[in-house]
Amino acid sequence: MDSSVAGTLPPAMSLSASVLFFLNHNLNTGEALSQAPSLVSELQAQCGDLDQNLIDLNRNLGEILVAYSSFSDQIHALFADINAQLIGLLSSTSSPSSASADGEGGEGKGRTEQILGEELPALAKEVARVEAVRIYAGVYLHENCTNYNHLHHLHLPSRNLKAFYTGMKDKRKRKNINVSTCFVSKGETALKLDSLIGDIEDAVSSTMTKNLKKYYSTQNSEDTRLHAIRTLKQTEDILTSITKTHPQWGRLMSAVDHRVDRALAILRPQAIADHRALLVSLGWPPPLSSTSSAVSNSTKFVNPLFTMQGDLKDLYCENFFALCNLQELQRRRKSRQLEGYSREVALHQPLWVIEELVNPISLASQRHFSKWVEKPEFIFALVYKITRDYVDSMDELLQPLVDEAMLSGYSCREEWISAMVSSLSTYLAKEIFPKYVAQLEEENNMDTQSQARISWLNLIDLMISFDKQIKSLLEHSGIFLSFEDDGNLQKISSLSVFCDRPDWLEVWAEIELRDILDKLKTECNVEKNWTMKVKGAILSSNPEDYKAPAISSAFLRRLSSVIDRCRSLPTLSLRSKFLRSAGAPIIQNFLECLLLRCQEAEGLTALTDDDALIKVANSINAARNFESVLMEWCEDVFFLELGSVQGDQSEVSISANKGGGLIEDIESSVLDKEIGKLEGFRIEWVEKLSVVTLRGFDALCRDYIKNKRQWQEKSEEGWTVSKSLVGALDYLQGKMSVLEVNLNGKDFIGVWRSLAAGIDRLVFNGILLSNVKFRDGGIERFANDLEVLFGVFRAWCLRPEGFFPKSSEGLKLLKMSEKQLKDVSAGTEKWMKENGFRHLSVVEVDRIVKSIVF
Repeated sequence: MDSSVAGTLPPAMSLSASVLFFLNHNLNTGEALSQAPSLVSELQAQCGDLDQNLIDLNRNLGEILVAYSSFSDQIHALFADINAQLIGLLSSTSSPSSASADGEGGEGKGRTEQILGEELPALAKEVARVEAVRIYAGVYLHENCTNYNHLHHLHLPSRNLKAFYTGMKDKRKRKNINVSTCFVSKGETALKLDSLIGDIEDAVSSTMTKNLKKYYSTQNSEDTRLHAIRTLKQTEDILTSITKTHPQWGRLMSAVDHRVDRALAILRPQAIADHRALLVSLGWPPPLSSTSSAVSNSTKFVNPLFTMQGDLKDLYCENFFALCNLQELQRRRKSRQLEGYSREVALHQPLWVIEELVNPISLASQRHFSKWVEKPEFIFALVYKITRDYVDSMDELLQPLVDEAMLSGYSCREEWISAMVSSLSTYLAKEIFPKYVAQLEEENNMDTQSQARISWLNLIDLMISFDKQIKSLLEHSGIFLSFEDDGNLQKISSLSVFCDRPDWLEVWAEIELRDILDKLKTECNVEKNWTMKVKGAILSSNPEDYKAPAISSAFLRRLSSVIDRCRSLPTLSLRSKFLRSAGAPIIQNFLECLLLRCQEAEGLTALTDDDALIKVANSINAARNFESVLMEWCEDVFFLELGSVQGDQSEVSISANKGGGLIEDIESSVLDKEIGKLEGFRIEWVEKLSVVTLRGFDALCRDYIKNKRQWQEKSEEGWTVSKSLVGALDYLQGKMSVLEVNLNGKDFIGVWRSLAAGIDRLVFNGILLSNVKFRDGGIERFANDLEVLFGVFRAWCLRPEGFFPKSSEGLKLLKMSEKQLKDVSAGTEKWMKENGFRHLSVVEVDRIVKSIVF
């Protein structure tokens, strides 16, 4: 490069990284250097455009600041005027004595009333309107300045909207960009919303003014309220549309929601207050008798909702309709505001108009409830009577108004019933249960504790009976599906008090369990209950005879009663918890009783006598019966739902233990663990029965097995079986007869199959593999003995030799001819397969073949 040119260039170290990158990218070859003049021209043109853009931005910024200054002056003037009016108001209200001295006391009083009734509300309205305009302006500016680079760092509280729109239009025209759908439409929408909210605030202010002036025109008030509700619905329609089409306008919607919330905070209490006043004028709540006749089904009553007429009825219906519209509007707003979140709370809330009917009745009823704390049956009877007597009026009179208000998903009958039940549950939780808990906690008075447990169980019985009446009241009206899920079932159940107090549920489960175990203990001590057999599977549809003792049916009845009470609880989690707390211990106690009896029989006689065998057999029968009934119950939908709750809890514990440690298998049923314990108990003691019988058989045939000489001789003359085996076979047949009579069929199969396998091992190892020598006479003797042994088991199967595989195949091997056995050594495994030997090994075949003497 020429030195003169190099001298004009700045040093490379002084250039920024971006400049170096640009130069390296555009001037990296000699050919590219020749294009340098055109590159310089292009860069100069871009710099010129950027300078012009900067000039335009500065000019627009100046216009915006001028517009903001003008608007700020207007706001300042408005606040100055408001300040002057406030000073005048202060002076007019602070000198009443001077007005009286001039003889103008009446005029001064009238002036004060005018100020309080007209000017002060108007002044407050004007202040609110100015503040709203200021907020809107700030919202618009803040939300849209981020869209334009020249306003990115500008934070102004408010500005002149028209000037702002005009400036933005001019700017976008110069840039050839259309803003009619992104910014001007937002301004038009904002002005429309401001107009609607102004109408709402006018209506609210109008009703407030009439109240301050103690002038109340009911008809005018209702018309004004309905106009405000219609306007609120229009506003909500616009906000819903904005949510779908322009979700980025969040600040605008927040500002509108704020003003709407303020209006609703005034409108709803006024509507409710008017509704309560109308109810009082109707004679609601109806009078309740202070005597026990109040709970009589024959007590006559007058329903004020059916007796209202004329203008009063029209006013009530209009006010009812207004409250329903307000609730529907509130539900729509919450549904929109909670979009994307859990919306159950927003979608269904108690019906306000029904709550206003129930609350005064509840307060009036509680004066009677306080007299019946010791006789809660009167409380439940009165609540049910009131609920039943007025439920028809909900359908006939109020439901059409709810439907007209487009309040979908509401049934006045259901809301009335659930509100009455809720009021009862609230009273029980506040007044009844705390007293019963306090009695249970008294340490030194056992009589008081016992009476408290009785009172507690009696109260639970009353609650369950009441819930059944309420459910019947619903079903008779044709409502079946609405309350199937836990959330709705909770609303019509007095047992919902346990949803908020799980500690009380534990107390109930403990009392229930203690009462049941005390009764079962008495039945367990009656020996007849362990010996008397019950035909069929108790509380089960399975007709098979399990030969179960009566004690198993006693435990099953008690457990069934716990399950029935568990079904009354309103949620799956409460049912699962109650069944685990009160039901599972009953099964565990039953298992402990069975185990204790079996251990006593084993400890006294080692299960050598028939009585001990019968005692264990009865315990196994009881366990089998109990297990089969539980398994059948667990196929019911009720238990399957409880199993799903258990599965969810197990998944939570698994996710908590992912870091390490053992994880138990997920239970498919709430009683799977208890069923598994019963099954383990059966298997253990069935095996013990077979082991004990095998041990006795082994002891009696020991001489028979040790006599190795007999296999070289023929059977004794006149005997088809060896004499030394007769006693053992007689013992075996006697024990098996006892077990067959007393043990259930399924477990008896397990006993004789296990016993056959044990005898097969005993005979095979003790005789065939004991290095004895078999001659033809000994083989015949051995065959006769096995045939008699098989005959003992032929009563329970057609081919008993199949359950003695090793002994049968050993005998088959002994009976083969010398010619057949010559090929054993050559290709033994192939030969065994071809000749049907599947249970013997090559070594065992070789030893048996060597024991044969030809």
